[in-house]
Amino acid sequence: MTQSLFELEQNNAFIGRHIGPSEQEVADMLAVVGADSLDDLIKQTVPASILNDQPLGIGAPRTEQEALGYLKTLADQNKVFKSYIGMGYHDTHVPLVIQRNVLENPGWYTAYTPYQPEIAQGRLEALLNFQQMTQDLTGLPLASASLLDEATAAAEAMALARRVSKNKKANIFFIADDVHPQTIDVVSERAEHYGFDIKVAPAEAVVEHDVFGALFQYPSTTGQIRDLKALIAQVQSGKGIACVAADILSLVLLKAPGELGADVVLGNAQRFGVPMGYGGPHAAFFATRDEHKRSLPGRIIGVSKDTRGRPALRMAMQTREQHIRREKANSNICTAQVLLANMSSFYAVYHGPEGLKRIADRVHRLTDILALGLQSKGVALKHDTWFDTITVETADKDAILARAEAKGANLRSDLAGALGVSLSETTTRGDVAELFDIFLGEGHGLSVDSLDAKAAAGTASIPAGLVRDTAILEHEVFNSYHSETEMLRYIHKLEMKDLALNYGMISLGSCTMKLNATAEMVPVSWPEFARIHPFAPLSQTQGYQKMIGELESWLVKITGYDAICIQPNSGAQGEYAGLLAIKKYHESRGEGHRDICLIPSSAHGTNPASAQMANMKVVVVACDKRGNIDMVDLKAKAEEAGENLSCIMATYPSTHGVYEENIREVCEIVHGFGGQVYMDGANMNAQVGITSPGFIGSDVSHLNLHKTFAIPHGGGGPGMGPIGVKAHLAPFVAGHAVVKTDKESRNNGAVSAAPFGSASILPISWMYIAMLGDEGLKRSTQLAILNANYLMRSLAEDYPILYTGRNDRVAHECIVDIRPLKETSGISEMDVAKRLNDFGFHAPTMSFPVAGTLMIEPTESESKVEIDRFIHAMKQIRAEMRKVESGEWTLEDNPLVHAPHTQDDVMDSEWNRSYSRELAVFPSEDVRRSKFWPTVNRIDDVYGDRNLFCSCLPTEAYGE
Repeated sequence: MTQSLFELEQNNAFIGRHIGPSEQEVADMLAVVGADSLDDLIKQTVPASILNDQPLGIGAPRTEQEALGYLKTLADQNKVFKSYIGMGYHDTHVPLVIQRNVLENPGWYTAYTPYQPEIAQGRLEALLNFQQMTQDLTGLPLASASLLDEATAAAEAMALARRVSKNKKANIFFIADDVHPQTIDVVSERAEHYGFDIKVAPAEAVVEHDVFGALFQYPSTTGQIRDLKALIAQVQSGKGIACVAADILSLVLLKAPGELGADVVLGNAQRFGVPMGYGGPHAAFFATRDEHKRSLPGRIIGVSKDTRGRPALRMAMQTREQHIRREKANSNICTAQVLLANMSSFYAVYHGPEGLKRIADRVHRLTDILALGLQSKGVALKHDTWFDTITVETADKDAILARAEAKGANLRSDLAGALGVSLSETTTRGDVAELFDIFLGEGHGLSVDSLDAKAAAGTASIPAGLVRDTAILEHEVFNSYHSETEMLRYIHKLEMKDLALNYGMISLGSCTMKLNATAEMVPVSWPEFARIHPFAPLSQTQGYQKMIGELESWLVKITGYDAICIQPNSGAQGEYAGLLAIKKYHESRGEGHRDICLIPSSAHGTNPASAQMANMKVVVVACDKRGNIDMVDLKAKAEEAGENLSCIMATYPSTHGVYEENIREVCEIVHGFGGQVYMDGANMNAQVGITSPGFIGSDVSHLNLHKTFAIPHGGGGPGMGPIGVKAHLAPFVAGHAVVKTDKESRNNGAVSAAPFGSASILPISWMYIAMLGDEGLKRSTQLAILNANYLMRSLAEDYPILYTGRNDRVAHECIVDIRPLKETSGISEMDVAKRLNDFGFHAPTMSFPVAGTLMIEPTESESKVEIDRFIHAMKQIRAEMRKVESGEWTLEDNPLVHAPHTQDDVMDSEWNRSYSRELAVFPSEDVRRSKFWPTVNRIDDVYGDRNLFCSCLPTEAYGE
């Protein structure tokens, strides 16, 4: 039948590009699962009481060109001024070899957290470089990789100080009043819920207080370089922990805080080659003493060994311990900022110690020139020391700010009777000349060149006793790749060691590793989004405001809530922010005694950790044999809590991968006792377009934009975790001390450093929703459910499926139970996971939420061909298990326990195993056609934890 021109013009091709299965594949899979249509499958799967057939109201799908064209009109409404605001954020030159080959490369940005280290050695090496860089610059021996931002890192430092301080009687955490204001805001908010007392005062006043910890800024927020040695010693003399928030570029020239005695050093690595992006994402660095390793927040990359005895990298104990400890966890951090930490570590590798010193020297020289010129004209400066920031005292702020605006420059304006100026890597001679015009007006007669001669002769702007006299970045990795050719090859060499979505399906349950479409990623690099300071005047960020406003309005429609707070910059931060909204709501009603949080036993490990951070008491609710919340136990626990019940944290569909029939009753029970319902947003990919948490009866949820809404996982981060709330909770969402945007939340503390979190990645989710529209969003959910049920039905012939819901259906993921098979064969879920590497697959989620299981989520983006390839691999693995069961292979000698296999295995001069080399490395024909080679054999986790080593090894140690 001939199509009309109108039909030909309806180019909604993105839906078909995002969704993997073709129409024929959909029909074939429906036949296998026993459903007449997608609508029929949904009716069989989702409880009728929560199905919502109303359209979302997003509108029709837009083509890639339409969406990008409209978004560009919004971007053009942002004004990219030269930023001299500072406060921890600086413009930077992103080396193009890093921008193109890391930030814009799906081989780096689509990878998952390196839980399977044998197929993640590339990003693990880049992260180990980040740790080494942090150790060198901070002067402390142990670093993580990485945290979310400087302010939340400072809050984590406070929590560490409370845990390890030997001054157990003190309840005061001291913050110097020249710490960045957003950091004071976040730390103060965190302290309130921990029950700590905060004292903000001049740094010298720390001697007047009995403290368990203290935080200083180095250099200060107004630019002063202070010798902190005596203050640090004073804190430590009272058995307190001294924490220092430091500027990473200044540490190239300044004495390391570790040398001054600091116990903890933290900061933002943003200016090492990561755009400001209106606040993020950026990697925070965090370093401490070795004796505090069990309390260090975030992820630590450690050096272990594989079965051949060769060095091999893995995540050390921290990540596992957070989930195991649950409400006793050190931190609720789950998402790190891996992609951004990698960019910063590559920046350090590319420039090397000499290049970084040249950049730091140049920034400092230009600051000296600016300061000398202003002082020569009688302008008073607040301090007589500085690295890149000076504070100019003036009674003429308005006139100076007007001249700055006219020249397209932003100064720091929140200081009483003063203006701040922070220079950066991007500042030029011409910019300094322009700054003279801004501060002095025309005709001042100053010459940058003549002032340069005076500055070059030497100034005391860095005190002699604080000039760094120790070497930095001596490891060979920072001294080997300074040409673009060598850097390109190094990045590519590491990329080839990692299995990402650009190679094959990553079937991780609860993690939703779907397509991160190229069209969604393109706007992230636009300068109109990338080069905006988070504290730029709102008048200059109208494009951002409109884009964020539209995204919030769409998320309101998708979730069924009344308002969205976009600030939390990870899922765990979203959990924390949502619980704080609940807590403050209860307090506003005179019910601050409500502090009991009910959490099902199947919940994510971050749920109880977040509740603990909000100073709630966790009460675990049992699950029944089918994996659902035990309603009898829930009623009993809710009744026992009574007027002290604060909330329940539930996940829907459940973490067990099924739609619980009684979810509305769960909400009603909790509401009946005056509690609130927090619904974890991890599984929103099974709700969008067919139901919603607000429709079901929840009061608040966080949304993992790096799951359902297509922001890439980036090898373990970035993430975004905004919260949706019902109207009664809206006045209690996060505010911000620097940027006031919402009158209802103005007096609430912040949960992240920037007011809109990691704003520069929000265009990804905006594009995702715009290009799918009502039709595509609903169909994505339907296909996620179809793919999961097809996979489950196909695997059920060989593997026990742990839980199913009504009509023997699962939601968007399923759990394969390896425990009965281990009893008959001795083969564990770990063996299955590692053997999947030989087939070119990243393993499913292992031993979560139930030990000895694999949780599989194919997502809507995977085609039937790819899912069938995975099914074939799993079936062949089951066949191999049967050979162990039958005795054909021993438990000690079979391809499962030796997996993954490497090129070294193939090249062994002798092969004494009971199976062939061919079966080891080419277990199927499709693998023969396209082989992903793990670069190390199975890694010894126990050895790595018992012999914790978290610094770089010589290159030859990696077998190169």
